[in-house]
Amino acid sequence: MELRTLRYFVAVAEELHFGRAAVRLHMSQPPLSRAIKQLETEVGAALFDRSPAGVRLTPVGAVLLDEARALLARADRVRDRVAAAAGAAALTVGILGDSTDPRAMRLAGVYRRRHPRVEIHIRETDLTDPTCGLRAGLVDVALTRRPFDGTGLTVHELRADPVGALLRTDDPLARRDSLKLADLADRRWFRFPDGTDPLWQSYWNGGEAREGPVVRAVQECRQAVLWNGTVGMTLLGHEPTAGLTVVPVLDMPPSRLVVAWNEGDTNPLLRSFVQIALRAYRG
Repeated sequence: MELRTLRYFVAVAEELHFGRAAVRLHMSQPPLSRAIKQLETEVGAALFDRSPAGVRLTPVGAVLLDEARALLARADRVRDRVAAAAGAAALTVGILGDSTDPRAMRLAGVYRRRHPRVEIHIRETDLTDPTCGLRAGLVDVALTRRPFDGTGLTVHELRADPVGALLRTDDPLARRDSLKLADLADRRWFRFPDGTDPLWQSYWNGGEAREGPVVRAVQECRQAVLWNGTVGMTLLGHEPTAGLTVVPVLDMPPSRLVVAWNEGDTNPLLRSFVQIALRAYRG
C-alpha cells in the first residue's frame, strides 16, 4: 500500500462522500474512485458500502482507517524529524477540528510573519485523542479542548465556548429555544470508542454513561445524528450540516479551547508559538 493511496482512503472515510473527499484532496473524483477500488483489490475486501443513500465504512474499512491514520501520522513525523536533522526548522501543530477558527487563521498569519523560514506542519486529529498526539510524539504543540488527562503536559486556556445539543431539524426538541441535560436523558448519544480519555468522554456525554453509535470524527458525529436520530454535544459556533440544528444546553459547562505542549520542551519556536497564540485568542 502506498502512503498516497492511504491518504486518499482516509479522506473518503472521514468525509463519507467521494465528491467532498476529491475537493479536499484537490483532485477529480474518477481517479480517486479508481484508487479506492485498487486498494480494495489489494486488501481483498470491500472498504465501503456504496448505495444511493450514501457511503458507509465496512467493518474492514473501519479497521483500516484506524491503522492508516496511525501509519500516516508516523510517516509525517519521520519526515519532520529528518528535515530537522538536516537543518530545516519545523514545528508540528496538532489541531482538534478548529482549523477554520478565525483566531487560528490570525495565529497562522502572525506566526508566519514572525518566523517566515519555519515550516509549519498541521496534523488535524480526530476526536479520540484530545492531546492530538502530544504524548505519542506526533506533534510539538496542540490547539485542542479540555478536559483531558494533563499529566506531563503544560496547558494554557485560550477561550471558553458555549455548547449545545446537535439534533435533526425534525426532532421535537429542535423547536425549543434551549434545553437542559435532563431533556436528553432518555436519548441515544453518539460516543467515543472505549479507551478514549475518560474525562474527555464524560464531558461530551454530559457527565453520564451513554448508549449509542461510536464515532471518531466530527463528520461521523453529524452523520450519526442525521441517520440515526441520536444526539450529542457540539459547539454553538459550528455551522451544522443541512438537516441538523444546534440548541443551547443551559447546564452544560463551556468547552475550553487550550494550547498544550509537553512539559520541559524548551524549543524556542514552541515558546514563540504559545506566546503568539495567547495574544491571538485573548486579544
